[in-house]
Amino acid sequence: MIIKQIWTGNAYRNFNYIIACRETGEALAIDPLDHQKCLHISKTEGFEIKQVLNTHEHGDHTGGNTQVIAATGAKLLAHANAIGVIDGISQGLKARDVIKVGKSVELECLDTPGHTMSHICLLSHGDIPALFCGDTLFNAGAGNCHSGGHPEELYHTFSRQLATLPDNTLVYPGHDYISNNLEFTLDREPNNSAAENLLQQVKGQNPEEPLVSTLSLEKEINTFLRLHNPTIREKLRSTFPNLPKELDDKTVFLKLRELRNNW
Repeated sequence: MIIKQIWTGNAYRNFNYIIACRETGEALAIDPLDHQKCLHISKTEGFEIKQVLNTHEHGDHTGGNTQVIAATGAKLLAHANAIGVIDGISQGLKARDVIKVGKSVELECLDTPGHTMSHICLLSHGDIPALFCGDTLFNAGAGNCHSGGHPEELYHTFSRQLATLPDNTLVYPGHDYISNNLEFTLDREPNNSAAENLLQQVKGQNPEEPLVSTLSLEKEINTFLRLHNPTIREKLRSTFPNLPKELDDKTVFLKLRELRNNW
């Protein structure tokens, strides 16, 4: 499997992706907002885009669909609930559907509500799994729920699906928010040396060649995957003094998401 992570350089700090089969050159474009870069890279590499996939319905992920499809004749894939919301969907996706790209690439669909209720993440099959997670999981962070999402659903997506994936899973998010997210981690957990060291490493990184994290690393530096950490829980109590004596993970997650909304 060939992965091309494409930095858009826009104000929203989007990443787009081209996934290609080494044997055939057939390719899938994920959220190709910057259609010019996606088409240029595909042409330069000799790829043939036959499918476009939107992780969810927001315009900064769907905005390049028309141009890429017009140039390639690709079919459009998205969550089944996005039919009628995203124009031109050829195939509605559900959990455990498998998307094949050429002869050698298989991507399993995960139904991952929270950021929106029509969100798909893709998990590659192979020796080293890779997760293309749109706006659900970010490096050191979690998606917001402002535009059609629900924080409780996001918690269930994290706890029941993402946290159970293999630790060596590579993480490919829809945006580069790593520095801000690490600063939030350190605000909540000032003694997290892994987050502090990583923040120094990625400050000023070239987003054309960004760090690719793993789920194992995320469990060290992502507050939303560290719900049992005592420092995080103690600081929550100082911020929200009326929390119940016995804190469950969902409450911790929801309060962290609430804080991050205004941080």
